[in-house]
Amino acid sequence: MTIWILFGATLALSLWAAARVRSTYNKHNQDPVLSGITGREAAEFILRRAGIRDVEIAEQDGLLSDHYDPIHKRLVLSTANYHGATAAALGVSAHECGHAIQHARAYKPLMWRMAAVGAATYANQIVLWLPLIGMFTGLIQPLTGALIMAAAWGVIALFNLVTLPVEFDASRRAKAVLGELGMIQPGAEALAVRKVLDAAAWTYVAAFITSLVYLIWHLLPLLTGRDRE
Repeated sequence: MTIWILFGATLALSLWAAARVRSTYNKHNQDPVLSGITGREAAEFILRRAGIRDVEIAEQDGLLSDHYDPIHKRLVLSTANYHGATAAALGVSAHECGHAIQHARAYKPLMWRMAAVGAATYANQIVLWLPLIGMFTGLIQPLTGALIMAAAWGVIALFNLVTLPVEFDASRRAKAVLGELGMIQPGAEALAVRKVLDAAAWTYVAAFITSLVYLIWHLLPLLTGRDRE
């Protein structure tokens, strides 16, 4: 029964964070900024100002599909943000530029996160499939399963923990550079950028909380020495 309560609570937290991002983004993606600068133009200017000339800026369909790909050095903006000249579009664009700058400056948390991607990918596969294997085959003893699951959730929790300073720092950089370059105006536009980026940050906080909860859940039988029924 407890596991279903945890599942429901963490799912609700994740859904709330995702819904908050979408609603905040949509609210502040309506009115154009006074500067008239698009997300693509902002990204070009920010990267050039940082001395970064080897990062490609690309357009991609999809809602909030924006990301920075450090392997291929590609800054990908969703169509709405690539062409948009709103506070939401500029905030997201500048945030992704923040990641590119982190990469160029060898920002340690980003380097740690990049190094941990492979381990986190395997860990996610373990927490997805191991419970099903144990349930249908009965080959895995409860405490053995708890040990493996705790280790996997521990890797995921560490990955999500390292992600927090990476995302917070990128947002901090975005808020500062947009104001410094006059792309957004003090007051309503700056507030809109802050709200969009702060809402996005909650998705990463929710992911960390979720992984931490499941880590603790699977550690309990190992600490108490009792099997779960």
